[in-house]
Amino acid sequence: MKKIFAILTLVLTIGFVGCEDFLEEAPLLTQSSDLTMSTYGGLNNAVAGAYSPLVSTTWYGSFFVLDAEMRAGNAIIPSNNDFTSGRMRTPHDLAYAPTITSGLWGFAYYVISMVNNVIDNLEGKDVGDVTAQDLDNLKAEALFLRALSHFDLLRTYALPYSKDPNGPGVPIILHTDKTASEQPARNSVSDVYEQIIADLLEAESIIDPTYARAGVTDSKAVATLPAIQALLSRVYLYSQNWQGAADYATKVINNSAFSMWAAADLEDVWGKEVAGTGGEVNFEVYGKRANAYDAWWEGPSHMTNPKGYADCAAHPDLVGMYDAGDVRGDLFRTDADGVSGSMWTTKYIGKGDGDAVSTPDANNVIVLRLSEMYLNRAEALINGASVSGATALGDLNIIRANRGAAALGSAGAGAVFEERRMELAFEGHIWFDYARTNRNMSRTKSDGSLISLASDDGRWALPIPKRELDVNANLIQNEGY
Repeated sequence: MKKIFAILTLVLTIGFVGCEDFLEEAPLLTQSSDLTMSTYGGLNNAVAGAYSPLVSTTWYGSFFVLDAEMRAGNAIIPSNNDFTSGRMRTPHDLAYAPTITSGLWGFAYYVISMVNNVIDNLEGKDVGDVTAQDLDNLKAEALFLRALSHFDLLRTYALPYSKDPNGPGVPIILHTDKTASEQPARNSVSDVYEQIIADLLEAESIIDPTYARAGVTDSKAVATLPAIQALLSRVYLYSQNWQGAADYATKVINNSAFSMWAAADLEDVWGKEVAGTGGEVNFEVYGKRANAYDAWWEGPSHMTNPKGYADCAAHPDLVGMYDAGDVRGDLFRTDADGVSGSMWTTKYIGKGDGDAVSTPDANNVIVLRLSEMYLNRAEALINGASVSGATALGDLNIIRANRGAAALGSAGAGAVFEERRMELAFEGHIWFDYARTNRNMSRTKSDGSLISLASDDGRWALPIPKRELDVNANLIQNEGY
């Protein structure tokens, strides 16, 4: 961690750019970090720039999402070697090691460092035309990004709350140490969840309910009140606060700004330049070729394209789950010549930023959407939560009715898990759903062999990068690595 915080301090200003085509006016590279933090305009640009790393290769821009699908058996490497570059061999084989692990650690703590500097420098900036509410809106965005970053770190490098809430989580960083002298230890899983929830509750309490960042291309790619509430529902679900998960899911469900995608529309909602008004998207990560952080060549539209790197095909077990009338089954394609022997998701068909044949295409990545809120609430209701007028069966059948699938006659934990797998396929949920619900996992690999993971296996947590252990004596590696 010491090394990372030194790097963050040196290149902090670089993180304020990379949002061209995201903001109408890009922040200035020539400003020093001290100067940037001295004005409201600089702080505003800093928050705008803090969204950009989310679209990096190791985060929502590609592998955080696709690796989760590969590890848990929604995705598979094509058995035809002519259709793969080998980029997803590690998650496919669960062959992680301290030197071969997720690179999320550096990017997430980079974002945390950026927004911490904003939070720590807001006082006294409400001068001129800048109001206290303007500062609160900035702080709410920063808190949302800090919470999301800590949450994704915790999901990646720690065992779930359901396995051991007192086990080692990740370091909570609330202030950036510009001297790089800090070597933080890992906080407990429960402590990290408490901080994430505290950040989100504060963000919810201070943001203007009508606020959406000005000057952005995609209003769903920045923090808003519904995005904060949707993330709270998920965080409460993961930390087994069932009533909280249900209550916050209900806030989003009852928000008239969102509506379920209908069966006839489902194939057309992917690959849009922006999510637009209405529809299901609460928060997404905006992909754009001009963003220096964008995964681009290794982005999901290229990794899941049989004419691209073609490393991430749909697992036959997943494709076989959909009934004949279920339009979600139509979201899979074969290659044009039908020779790959695989099916491919169309959730990342690209949005025209590149020709998608000889070069990749950018794609937005949906992080939070309305269907998940129904699924969150259904699971919470099964586990003892109560919401007037809502039932788990009713929530599942709302989704199924909008997908052309037959209604279920009963709803238990298994039904919720399967519905989550089908509805949220290739959106980065399945690995974490297996882990937090304490399920054993078995799946076939592309060579036909079986790989299994017991619910108590330590590999549900990925190894902390060795470079972090080398520079921070207070970090302890996960067991088994």
